[in-house]
Amino acid sequence: MAEPERRRRRPPVSCTLCRRRKLRCSRESPCSNCVKSRSGNCVYDNYVPHSRDRTAEHASGGPYWESHYLTPTSSITSTFPSHTSRSPPRAATSTAAPTFAGQQPSQEVESLRSQIKQLEEQMAKATRTSPRPPASTSDCNIEAISSRVSGTFYVHRESRSTGESQTISRSVTHKTRVFGQSHWITGFSLVQNLITIFEPYVRDENSKISVLMQKSKSLARSIKSRRSPAWPSPPVNQLPSKDVADELVDHYLRTSEKIYRILHIPTFKKDYEAHWVSQAEPNTAFLVQLKLVLAIGATAYDEHFSLRPLAMKWVYEAQTWISEPGFKHRLNLQYLQTNILLLLAREAVDVSPDLVWISAGSLLRTAMYMGLHKDPKRLPKMTMFTMEMRRRLWNTIIELSLQLSLTSGGPPLISFNTFDAEPPGNFDDEQIAAEDAIPKPEAEFTQTSTAIALRKTFPVRLAIAKFLNDPGSHGTYRETLRHDNDLRTAHKELLRTFQVYKSSSGLRPSEFEMDVVSLCMNRFALSLHTPFFAPAMHEAAYAFSRKVVIDSSLKIWRTLYPLSTPVNFQTYSDTASSDRHYLPRLAVCASGFFRIVALQASVHIATEVIEELREEATLGPGLVRQDLLHILDETKDWSWKCIEAGETSIKGYFLACLLAAQVEGLMQGLSKDEQARYLINIVEKSEERCIPALEEMAARYQTESAVEGLELTPSTIQSQLLEDWDLAMTDAMFDFSAIEPINWTFNETSQETQLF
Repeated sequence: MAEPERRRRRPPVSCTLCRRRKLRCSRESPCSNCVKSRSGNCVYDNYVPHSRDRTAEHASGGPYWESHYLTPTSSITSTFPSHTSRSPPRAATSTAAPTFAGQQPSQEVESLRSQIKQLEEQMAKATRTSPRPPASTSDCNIEAISSRVSGTFYVHRESRSTGESQTISRSVTHKTRVFGQSHWITGFSLVQNLITIFEPYVRDENSKISVLMQKSKSLARSIKSRRSPAWPSPPVNQLPSKDVADELVDHYLRTSEKIYRILHIPTFKKDYEAHWVSQAEPNTAFLVQLKLVLAIGATAYDEHFSLRPLAMKWVYEAQTWISEPGFKHRLNLQYLQTNILLLLAREAVDVSPDLVWISAGSLLRTAMYMGLHKDPKRLPKMTMFTMEMRRRLWNTIIELSLQLSLTSGGPPLISFNTFDAEPPGNFDDEQIAAEDAIPKPEAEFTQTSTAIALRKTFPVRLAIAKFLNDPGSHGTYRETLRHDNDLRTAHKELLRTFQVYKSSSGLRPSEFEMDVVSLCMNRFALSLHTPFFAPAMHEAAYAFSRKVVIDSSLKIWRTLYPLSTPVNFQTYSDTASSDRHYLPRLAVCASGFFRIVALQASVHIATEVIEELREEATLGPGLVRQDLLHILDETKDWSWKCIEAGETSIKGYFLACLLAAQVEGLMQGLSKDEQARYLINIVEKSEERCIPALEEMAARYQTESAVEGLELTPSTIQSQLLEDWDLAMTDAMFDFSAIEPINWTFNETSQETQLF
């Protein structure tokens, strides 16, 4: 018993044969002495030998622990690792019990094997429980909402398995398009019960409602066909008078250009003045750019959008020129400027506005192809002017892509790992002409400060757009609250920035700039919480979203329809007063963002009033907010002014009258049948009021068409096939296959050298 105590504590490092012979062991498997003696029994008791084939074993993917703890013999003849055998290979199958000296190493090997097995099981478990697409934890269903008035909508709802009892609308499919949560149509379910009331009357083709509705649609198609220009419309050197053009340019510079930095204003004004005095053939590229500026400015020219036909013609001419094949030689900054202006003009003038998001994607890729997504510091040396213009245009392109994503309900398709371009510098336009220009301090307001301030909120707003519209997004309400907190923090910082600008002694932001920035931030808050607005009517857990939706809607409505000044616009006289009137006028005359956000806000407010009246009947009086009640009448007035400004769809006014009538019926305590008859009567009266307005509009455009010699073209025929609820026009308007071949090539030699 004393013998084991005298053994060395250091584990043996030589093989058993070398230890027995007291030879120096090379500690390999087999060792050099065993090779020389031709003995196949080179066994180590408790040591990891340096195998000669170890590298090959690892290269072949063999288990690492086998190369350490298994001899070549035991790895072949036994399933379990064993270091107890000291006999030659022929004795490997012997049933002889292992010696005491080999028991301890065997136990260690078994312990290591057990640990490895546990690690493998844990790894397998981790693989099985790794995060999967969120769709696997949700139950998606599709609800079809069909109506003769609106067509068929498929609402994709999702019931989460995370404790959220209410189903959430994730997207809506209508015809060939799928809209994400931020699209206005996802709120269609809020007025679904209204449509079901008079739907039977619409299905009866002989009913008064159906007859008037068909007549209004026929008049709308006729108006669209008469005021739509011919396609294609090559650019021609025809402009309005210099006085009118000056006013339109001024409207553009005081509205769109203050938010989206596109042009270098001194250069544009210089070329603009030269255009009027030059006797030479005008530069086609600048002429197209100028007409787009005039078209955008025309939306703020007067309260009736009297220049709409001219503005549409200018947009068609620009689209024709842009669509010319072989534009490789045009890949310059001026070409990008024209494309950006075309997007803004199409949305404002109502030329396929709901498809602008698609064109914005093409513009984004064009800018990337030209390297605008890379910061100029990482590109070959260029002038200060070129560097800053590239940064400005890239900033405008990603801002438009984000806003159009929210409006169209499509995914943003932008991520921060796809670009490294820095925000534009805090320069005035005159500064960047000098090579040694130094940006002004952040606290000093410049012509670029508004764009820079919005860029600081870009990450938060991009995250919200992805959260709402990305196909794989199935966020919980907790994530919604997190995005809401981030948005509020960014909005507060934005307000502090503009407070500093307003208190400065130099250049200050206009009322229009501050209103648009506030409108943009409130729009994101509204879109973020809208999916939970309807469930909040029945689920107290979403009460915060209900409050945010109403507060944001009220702020948006008061920005576009201010109480202080009625929407009865006067001629522009001074900068202060005109700036306050720009947004209300654009909400009436321009389509796209301003019109849609006003519609969304009004529908949410009306829905809230209706729900408060129902709660009042149950919980007692005093729950209805009077400030919201007044907005119902204002919505009818606003919708009617849109028709007077050239809107051919009467359904905005139609819906405003219905919502106001439903509120009136609830306040009067009408029964269900009485309320249905009351609503039908309101529908008939609203249609009867709209028909004369559409007839007068059709007669006016017929006269103008006759004077200008306009003819019905394939493009206008195709536009007649569109329904009023189909707010996204098809690309057929710009389909060249159905048109006779024309000479698409302009005389390049007559064009002057491009500016950029």
